[in-house]
Amino acid sequence: MPSPSERPPAPHRTAGLVLAAGASRRLGRPKQLLPYGHGVLLDAVLAVARGCGFAQTVLVLGGAAGEVQRAVDTTGCEIVPNPDFGGGCSSSIAAGLAALHPDPDAVVLLLGDQPGVRVDTVRALLELLFTGEPGSGRRGPGIAACHYDDGVGHPLAFTRRMLPELAALHGDKGVWKLLEQRADEVAALDIPGPVPPDVDTEEDYRRVLAALDGAS
Repeated sequence: MPSPSERPPAPHRTAGLVLAAGASRRLGRPKQLLPYGHGVLLDAVLAVARGCGFAQTVLVLGGAAGEVQRAVDTTGCEIVPNPDFGGGCSSSIAAGLAALHPDPDAVVLLLGDQPGVRVDTVRALLELLFTGEPGSGRRGPGIAACHYDDGVGHPLAFTRRMLPELAALHGDKGVWKLLEQRADEVAALDIPGPVPPDVDTEEDYRRVLAALDGAS
C-alpha cells in the first residue's frame, strides 16, 4: 500500500448551479421551453451539466417552474425553487448555494438559457481554478472566468472561499460587480470566438438557433 504522501490527491468536489428561474418577460413565453435541437433550450443546458461530472447539480427554477418540470428531463438535478426570481440573478444564486452539500471545493454557474457552452470549457475552467504552485506559498485564484473574443462571459467558477461573497450578492448584475471588486482573485480562461448567446428576446433566440445550425 502506498504511503499517504505517495497516494494521488483526492479529486475536487465541484457543484454546478444551473440558473433557470427567469420570468421571460421580454420574450413573452418561457424561454426554458423554446424548441432547440432534439428538445428544448433547458434540455441542452442540462445535458452540458451532466457531461461535466459535477458531484452535485442544482437547478434553480422560478418563472414557469411547473411547466418546466413537466416538460424537461431533470434527471440528476436537485430542483430548488426561487420565489424571489423577480429580484434578479443574484437571488437565484443565493437559493442554489443554500441547497449545496457541505463544503464543495468549487461551484460553476451555468445559465439556463445559454446552450452554446461546451463541456470542455467547463473542465478547462475548473483546471485553471485549481491550478496552483505547490510549495510556492501562493494560493490559487478564487474565481475563474471565460474571456471570449468579445468580452467576459459565462460559465464562471468560484472556489469555496468565495461562496459567502457570492451568496451575499444583490440584483441582476451582482456577479459582475463581484468580479470587478475581486479582480485580483480572477483567473482568465481564453476561449476563441464570441460569448455564447443567451436568450432574452426573439432576436436572441434566432441567434441561438443560427449558432446551433452553424455548429451542425
